[in-house]
Amino acid sequence: MATLRYYLLFDHIKIHNANAISSPLTYGFPAISGFLGAIHALNRKIESDNPIYLDGVLIACHDCDVQVYRPNDFADYTFRLTRNPLAKNGDTRSIIEEGRVHLDVSLLVEVKVEDRETLDDDEQKQAFIKQMQQKLFQQRIAGGYVISIESVELYSASESKDNLINALLPAFVLVEAQQDLHNITAELQQQDPNATALDALIETAMLHHHPQGKDHWQTTSVKQGRGWLVPLHLGYQAISPLFAAGKLQEARSNQHQSQFVECIYGMGKWVFPLRLKEDLAQAFWRYNCSELQSNGAEIYVINQTTN
Repeated sequence: MATLRYYLLFDHIKIHNANAISSPLTYGFPAISGFLGAIHALNRKIESDNPIYLDGVLIACHDCDVQVYRPNDFADYTFRLTRNPLAKNGDTRSIIEEGRVHLDVSLLVEVKVEDRETLDDDEQKQAFIKQMQQKLFQQRIAGGYVISIESVELYSASESKDNLINALLPAFVLVEAQQDLHNITAELQQQDPNATALDALIETAMLHHHPQGKDHWQTTSVKQGRGWLVPLHLGYQAISPLFAAGKLQEARSNQHQSQFVECIYGMGKWVFPLRLKEDLAQAFWRYNCSELQSNGAEIYVINQTTN
């Protein structure tokens, strides 16, 4: 059985043109699946005589530059769109309608091994670190290009967690805030018994202005006192039967099974790493494909549960 022996830190990964539209309802920072998918792809490329597994992923953001524009302070934001070069016959190509974001993030990844002697000497560690850095440069993260990685470090799981936290500074770490979502939903239901968790998510994007005279007003938000809350796209829920390979027309691949799904939303919170000293293990995101909804529908979700 694989056990946690190390943490692999990809420090200050600069990503260009990552996907800023993570779901039909959210935009900005990419979906968590974009980062876990990149680490999963990296895991499949590991070249080692002994099994090495990359598991949970902690996401720390140093800078998030969404490519948006507005002509003045009172206008709506619009995405900065790009146009491909002219065609060979001189025709103008169409504008590419997509949301883009430039990122500076650090990823802390759990490294599990079956043989305790795996990565035991410095030569093995350096070879593993070099391999991981090279492989990550060769793939995308959340749809964006990796243009630089400041450093890659391997930490022992037995050493002080303070070293890991200090290595992440300065940044904000993305953690689950499902309890805040439940509390906000309960508050809304006191005013409207039909309010749902989706209403609570939408409420976090609202500012309420209460006039106090002709030229004064008070602004309130349900997020006040709760920290930096953000809506998250956490996975998918099946809304159709599972189709055999090749049965669904126009599917991307005829070699795999297909299924219609809809997005699952939740709530997250950006916290300073120093707040994680007591529960750093709770900040790692993992796949969870074993859950079933009350109606029996299968779900594919990402959450922060310890293994």
